[in-house]
Amino acid sequence: MTTGYLTVANAGTSGSVSGGIMAQQRRGRSPKVGGGGGQATMISSNINLLNTIIGAGTLAMPLALSHFGVMLGVLLILWCGLTSAFGLYLQSRCARYIDRGSSSFFALSQMTYPNAAVVFDAAIAIKCFGVGVSYMIIIGDLMPGVAEAFGSQATGLAFLEDRKFWITAFFLVFIIPLSFPKRLDSLKYTSIVALLSIGYLVILVVYNFGAGSFPPRTDIRLITWEGPVAALSSLPVIIFAYTCHQNMFSILNEIKDNSPGSIVGVIGSSIGSAASVYILVAITGYLTFGSDVEGNIVGMYPASIASTIAKAAIVILVTFSIPLQIHPCRASIDAVLRWRPGKATVQVQTGNSGRASPAHNQPLLPSSSAPSSLDSHGAPVAAISELRFALITAAILVFSYMTALNVSSLDRVLAYVGSTGSTAISFILPGLFYYKISDPASIHHQRLTKEDDDADFSNSDNDEEDDDDEPSMFESVHSLRSAASAVSAVSRWRWRRKWRWDMEHIEAELLRKMSLLLAAYGGCVMVVCLVMNTFFTAAPH
Repeated sequence: MTTGYLTVANAGTSGSVSGGIMAQQRRGRSPKVGGGGGQATMISSNINLLNTIIGAGTLAMPLALSHFGVMLGVLLILWCGLTSAFGLYLQSRCARYIDRGSSSFFALSQMTYPNAAVVFDAAIAIKCFGVGVSYMIIIGDLMPGVAEAFGSQATGLAFLEDRKFWITAFFLVFIIPLSFPKRLDSLKYTSIVALLSIGYLVILVVYNFGAGSFPPRTDIRLITWEGPVAALSSLPVIIFAYTCHQNMFSILNEIKDNSPGSIVGVIGSSIGSAASVYILVAITGYLTFGSDVEGNIVGMYPASIASTIAKAAIVILVTFSIPLQIHPCRASIDAVLRWRPGKATVQVQTGNSGRASPAHNQPLLPSSSAPSSLDSHGAPVAAISELRFALITAAILVFSYMTALNVSSLDRVLAYVGSTGSTAISFILPGLFYYKISDPASIHHQRLTKEDDDADFSNSDNDEEDDDDEPSMFESVHSLRSAASAVSAVSRWRWRRKWRWDMEHIEAELLRKMSLLLAAYGGCVMVVCLVMNTFFTAAPH
């Protein structure tokens, strides 16, 4: 039986084919207990997920396109968006096995691979560390241009044009003070600044291309590519640009309408919007600068009011986003250091529905009203001393700072992060988790199937109660006259079920095979891209 599938009542037992169809339309999934329902609308969920997707990867998209060529590059951007969307969809399917409002990677790992929690924590730590480093690199790339626009050359202070000076200044003045507080609630308002900054960046890139501010380029590759080494080395940059899977369970926990159609709508609109932005920026940026395009597109525009505003906006965005990366990175490193093989960190509770779930729901960012027993991705929080907290935070900051000073290529950082953390979170973990939890022999799958059967049986009983009265002669004659149209309605309904936009038509076994292929695809991408970036790509100059 396919999970979540709805069946038409048999005409011989329900008394009416058309009545069975109407009853089918009224049926839904059995209500989930535990954690309560969410309050977020589809629009707010879409904005939150889109804000998680679009970020620093947008700046490096034109360079990635230059390695693949326009045609192949656009196809690859669409392909990476499709595979990332499938990983998000698998996460939503996994959430059906967990009580409403309690979905998390940790809960899934306890139900499937208890010792895999350390893998998830390591992937999160790698990704967050790499993103923090990339943000510091962006500060070093853009601030000299901002200072130049304000007349730094006239002052004779040469250090104002040094990227290392600006990284150090922002590190000491902003990043360190913002990284040590344990609660980061106030930083969630930077989402508005983030979307406005990216929107302004898109306008800047498209405007400069349309206005012909730069001479036409003749070194544009439309169909050909630079070669397999350069192309595969840039593939993780595109994968990184779509990574938002660490926040997907928070979206699922908080959305009010968690029906399959609603979830697919949020995933499709978010990934589709991000893909449109990436293709637009990639094509216009590449056509503007040709093969001379760099890993940070906004840093290539000459000093002007428009470009200075864009650079300053991006700098503000990444400065206040770095602490948001330090926070989960610290929690994940602490979990990795505490992990011991063969020991589960907590026993997952079982609610009335029989589904495994943590005791409480935890939002993406801890708040004063949130329970203190779980961390930002659903794992139980072990008491951490002030000394341990300070040491881990200091270690993350120091290593991030040293890496940002010695690595000036943004695309190389994004390539390594995309090869490791992004592929693990986007492809490998969702694929393996769903393949394991949806096994027909799994107790979790059997319980979920039984709940769906019970819900359908209950709805069938309600339908039979409505039909207790004997039909009149007129009703019997009328039902005979409409028999042909009823059979035709069933045929049309079955045809529509061959393809449903909420993806509920996919057979369970086929979906399990596809999830395993996604995990294998992620593993191959990780190995190939790591080898290419480590041994075959020339060091940046």
